[in-house]
Amino acid sequence: MRKNIVAGNWKMNNDLAQTESLLTDLKKQTKTTSAEVMVAPTFTNLYHAYEALRTTDIEVVAQNMHFAEKGAYTGEISASMLKSVGVNTVILGHSERREYFNETDELLAKKVDAALANDIRVIFCFGEELADRKAGNEETIVGNQIKNALFHLEAEAFKNIVLAYEPVWAIGTGETASPEQAQDMHAFIRKTLADKYGNNVADEVSILYGGSVKPANAVEIFSKPDVDGGLIGGAALNAEDFFAIVNAF
Repeated sequence: MRKNIVAGNWKMNNDLAQTESLLTDLKKQTKTTSAEVMVAPTFTNLYHAYEALRTTDIEVVAQNMHFAEKGAYTGEISASMLKSVGVNTVILGHSERREYFNETDELLAKKVDAALANDIRVIFCFGEELADRKAGNEETIVGNQIKNALFHLEAEAFKNIVLAYEPVWAIGTGETASPEQAQDMHAFIRKTLADKYGNNVADEVSILYGGSVKPANAVEIFSKPDVDGGLIGGAALNAEDFFAIVNAF
């Protein structure tokens, strides 16, 4: 049975003192659901967060990683480096990485391969921009992003992949896809997987929604049958709001 997951992506926010404060607040919260809870601090605070949360059931995950194991890649972080500080899950393909750092489907396929080769679970992000949605091309865009980066994998690999649909037009804008729009796209994503790998694989993959999820809308969004949780941005920077979303299941 697939898992419900709520992952907080802190992006480029919080210095060490702010991280410590947020971690302290997170440990005071009470989880009332069986959902997996994850937080993704900045690289500089990963180990500190891991140490602070190691006695809790909140997993610390990374926001990105390089495909190479080591070498002349100034400023980059490898899979083995993440594992050495207790990190076993990584977010790949976030729309901001695609837009600002020109990450292509082909590059992301290499990153996915590197993560899986190092037994690191992948939260793989994808989604359409506003122009694609207005043109009615959202399924083509999303389908191609999934196929180009993931469909070279064997079915077994999907045991270590979580999908995260993030309509780019609903990230940090205050706009949110309606619960019906989210469900329609998540159903399409699951069908895309089923067409390639069969229903058994598709039915076991968790698909998260990422796009301005807040305490006020989380219950309705998470109630949809193919929405298995959320990749949370701004609301993850407030412990009370974040756990209100966690407990929305």
